[in-house]
Amino acid sequence: MRNATMAVMAVLAVGAATFAGSAPAAAYDYPYCLQGRGIGIPGECAYQSYAQCMASASGRGLYCNINPRVAFGEQRRARPRGHYY
Repeated sequence: MRNATMAVMAVLAVGAATFAGSAPAAAYDYPYCLQGRGIGIPGECAYQSYAQCMASASGRGLYCNINPRVAFGEQRRARPRGHYY
């Protein structure tokens, strides 16, 4: 009975270590998006270069555009104005 308990504990420990060691993939915003009919906006943003995007769009009636998340990513916020009397 004790050996069975130890075996179960060992399996659970290995499973927990495997789960804890797997990190989610880092999010990355690619600079070019495939857009057009049926894809929508911002589209399929999975292209590192304009040439890659155009190659994928070729013959499909689609076009490439800059990823709006890259173009407008970090905008400066306006400083709050003080009230002047």
